[in-house]
Amino acid sequence: MKIASAPTQQDSTYQRLRQWVTVGRFLPGERLKIHDIARQLGAGVTPVRAALQRLAAEGALVNVPHAGMLVPRLSMAEFDDVLQMRLLLEGEAAQRGAHHIDDAGMAELASLQQRMAEGLAAGDAKAYLDANEDFHLRLYRAAASPTLLSLIETVWLKVGPLSNRLFDAEGASAVLNDAHGDVMAALHRRDSAGVRRAIERDLFVAGQFLRPFCAG
Repeated sequence: MKIASAPTQQDSTYQRLRQWVTVGRFLPGERLKIHDIARQLGAGVTPVRAALQRLAAEGALVNVPHAGMLVPRLSMAEFDDVLQMRLLLEGEAAQRGAHHIDDAGMAELASLQQRMAEGLAAGDAKAYLDANEDFHLRLYRAAASPTLLSLIETVWLKVGPLSNRLFDAEGASAVLNDAHGDVMAALHRRDSAGVRRAIERDLFVAGQFLRPFCAG
């Protein structure tokens, strides 16, 4: 029997940086300094450089000559394209997940919904975005489709840096958690189509708040 090898420092550094990009730890247009990131991660410069290059190959970062790694700014057209892909992919994952999620999974989602509410009430963008990512991941993983989940996570890399701007949009905090309540209600009804509609509404509403922050 083949035993899976333990992740290397390069692998773990890449995974952490990928997650930071996904949840908006870095802002559009920000220049990423290798030594600063290495210090924050407690990692070596070499694995950080390799992780950044890997993220650039995925389109999450841009390697600009004489400037280093930059977080790209999405144009409005690029953002709209990403949003359409999210609606398709995440709507499908949500509907499939609704068919398979068990009571324990639903309890986890309810807890994450509460954490999002607390983050919004406190004006804590990081707490909200972290819980929001976990909520969506927990639902999508229930779909039991690694390929679909991989596609979703790749698309998230494109829009993650823009997500922090949600808290700069007037009125966003008052409605950002509404669709998650609709997801829970639909799950309790065993209404998979209703779960899909709620997730699509969540993405669409957040998208309308984010569009004005796109470049050009």
